[in-house]
Amino acid sequence: MSTTPKNIQELLNREPFLPFRLIMTSGKTYEVVSPNSAALLKSEVFVVFSDGERWAHVPFLHIASIKTVANGRGRRTTRCKRR
Repeated sequence: MSTTPKNIQELLNREPFLPFRLIMTSGKTYEVVSPNSAALLKSEVFVVFSDGERWAHVPFLHIASIKTVANGRGRRTTRCKRR
């Protein structure tokens, strides 16, 4: 996926939201787990880590790619009850 601010904004506004990962040119990654855990600034993305106590400024120029990630909810299977 393209790394333009417009594309990142579309991911943040998507309904239902899908978590995504920002992959930097250095190989470091930042997980955006909810639409409230990231904000677009003029030249960077402000990302709050899932622990809520750490954060990072991620420059657009250093974002190599963006990948959506699983939301952690496995597929539900229903079982028929035997009587």
